[in-house]
Amino acid sequence: MPTNCAVQFLDRVEQSADREAFRFPKGEAWESVTWRQAGDRVRRLAAGLIALGIESEQRVGIASSTRYEWILADLAVMCAGGATTTVYPSTGGQDTAYILSDSESRIVFAEDESQLAKLRDHRAELPAVTKVVCFDDAHADGDWILSLDQLAELGDTHLAEHPDAVDEIARAIAPDQLATLIYTSGTTGKPKGVRLLHRTWVFEGETIKAQNLLGEDDLQFLWLPMAHSFGKVLLSTQLACGFATAIDGRVDRIVDNLAVVKPTFMGAAPRIFEKAYARIVTMQAAEGGAKEKIFLKAFEVGRKVDELRLAGKAVPLPLKVQHALFDRLVFSKVRERFGGRVRFFISGSAALNADIAAWFHAAGILILEGYGMTENAAGATVNHPDAYKLGTVGQPLPGSEVRIGEGGEVQLKGPHIMAGYHNLPDATRDAITEDGWLRTGDKGELDPDGFLKITGRIKELFKTSGGKYIAPPAIEAKFKAICPYVSQFMVFGAERNFVSALITLDPDAIAGWAAENGKEGKDYAALVNDEDVLAMVGEYVDELNAQLNRWETIKKWKLLDHDLTIESGELTPSLKVKRNVVEANNKQLIDSFYG
Repeated sequence: MPTNCAVQFLDRVEQSADREAFRFPKGEAWESVTWRQAGDRVRRLAAGLIALGIESEQRVGIASSTRYEWILADLAVMCAGGATTTVYPSTGGQDTAYILSDSESRIVFAEDESQLAKLRDHRAELPAVTKVVCFDDAHADGDWILSLDQLAELGDTHLAEHPDAVDEIARAIAPDQLATLIYTSGTTGKPKGVRLLHRTWVFEGETIKAQNLLGEDDLQFLWLPMAHSFGKVLLSTQLACGFATAIDGRVDRIVDNLAVVKPTFMGAAPRIFEKAYARIVTMQAAEGGAKEKIFLKAFEVGRKVDELRLAGKAVPLPLKVQHALFDRLVFSKVRERFGGRVRFFISGSAALNADIAAWFHAAGILILEGYGMTENAAGATVNHPDAYKLGTVGQPLPGSEVRIGEGGEVQLKGPHIMAGYHNLPDATRDAITEDGWLRTGDKGELDPDGFLKITGRIKELFKTSGGKYIAPPAIEAKFKAICPYVSQFMVFGAERNFVSALITLDPDAIAGWAAENGKEGKDYAALVNDEDVLAMVGEYVDELNAQLNRWETIKKWKLLDHDLTIESGELTPSLKVKRNVVEANNKQLIDSFYG
């Protein structure tokens, strides 16, 4: 096993020199580079960082969306012996300055003018930042700001005098040396810097490789934020397994890109699968007639076949024939929307609804749900193509452990656990038990086969004034599987006498509904106040309530006049709802439910 991430990368370059490593959009086309080409570029950039004085474990920030240059910068930082501080491109100027200051970052890679502006505006708060390297060459100023090419040229000069500098530094990096500082986006207070070591990332990649989940012939499509641990762990997995990765961080291009790239796998947050499911279902409903009947019958048959197969039972011949017909007429077309070559998707960062996973499975698309958090380098458990249970997040990664602690809390142990929170010893002590297990704050249970099921977030569980406990994520996930027009469904009612909900609609889905129902051209704000829309959503709420215990049912609800976004501060960059923010923003409305 490699001793550190830099060696892991350099070894991969040597082993797979002429194989494709990355591809990325260049205008309307895609450009491809080999491992050798990527390796040459990384060496030059790493040498440039060394020339600028970066030493062991010194931090280098990256403020950028997901793109090829992000990966080059991260690999260069690690090959120079430094440690990457990740900054989401959506992070505001004040928090960006706090993260870079708290981490004592000395150099910052900035994507474009919008990221540079944050650094210029807060330069007085960043005395440790000696240079900024911009991915956009046009912004180099010959002083504080360099271009990526200028950094590479500094590297060329350094390598001319010290040809083995990068290799010598890379080979000397200890496994317990700091590799990455990821600041958790958090819903309250200042973000906390999670200290992740080289051994944590190497372990994550190598344990996936050992399970034969992925190999050199796979092709990944990567859109996830690289500032998030889910995106970063997929890079470690790529270095271990050697597959190629197509990169484009534009979320609105995901489905279009899948059809062009034709990947064999992709990691994603549940919201992506929810949107795809809703889009396909609503499009089919809009067609109506015989096509819709065939579509619905296909999934009825698909689910029957799945139930038998997952239970280890034989599929009767008549059902098998029916299934083959529907596979040709319906399921193959669903798979084509995702490029037609997907072996599996990996879902993480939030809970995936089991009904939506079952719907995809019926269409021949396997979604392997996994579980983890920034504090354990993203991967703790994952389902396997040969051993999976829908509705669970799989079994622990080999070499790691999971236990259920006091109060049903999921706790983790293994080489992938963080070294602590940066500059926060008290928070670190609170996060790790006396016998060395990471407290996740999630509630869960292990089945007899060792598959983990997450049942809620301990802090999100609440008790009504009648003394009944409510698990909001379970109710919210049910609604998303029922209503194809919903974007977010948020349940409230702590210490209240009943449960209420705030709902947002998916702008694209509701626009499609409007076009089909004589309301084309109405904007989102008008639609959420439309009597027909309210009646339609009300029917779905009634359907949800029929599946819930009496004390869980939604008594009052309201459609918000906007969908939640990262930009509004109500979603994290990994598309999770910041529940506290939404609740604070709508306190008066929620209070009015109980007046």
